[in-house]
Amino acid sequence: MNFQFYLEKLMNSSDFQKFKKENPNAYLCSGFFSIDKEKDGDNQQYLDYYVPELDKIFSFKLLNEGKVEMVPVESYNSAEKKEKPSKINDNYDFDFNYIEKLVEGKMFDEKINKNILKLLFSLQNLDGKDFLIGTVFISGLGLLKCEIDIQEKKVVGFEKKSFFDMMKIVRK
Repeated sequence: MNFQFYLEKLMNSSDFQKFKKENPNAYLCSGFFSIDKEKDGDNQQYLDYYVPELDKIFSFKLLNEGKVEMVPVESYNSAEKKEKPSKINDNYDFDFNYIEKLVEGKMFDEKINKNILKLLFSLQNLDGKDFLIGTVFISGLGLLKCEIDIQEKKVVGFEKKSFFDMMKIVRK
């Protein structure tokens, strides 16, 4: 579960090579990674590329056996936002097992003794730096929100929440 492995899997696919040939200026602008600790093999990886000439984002879902599924992102509209997606460096070499250990270490520091059920990470560029923005589902209906600086490989933001914190309870 290494980022470079996923990137190489994408770059070696014939669909992506065709896409890059048609869109040589396309660049990596985000990624989404789902790691399910309960259902083995239910992990998902998406890498998103922005094409400046078309002002569109295309998402590539990595499938088994080196296959890739390209999905145009329908909801992106830069005319409303007036800014283009930031380019993300594609030469990082981080492992999601190590990232999980970073989260577990922070849980230990914060005295959170729950089990990790699912990890969701979004690879994003914020203010010129690349981060993994994580939502971690833990036992006991808990959530952890975390930011991981992937250049320094450390947790820079961490917050524990509960599903009940997000529900508005209405009494009679």
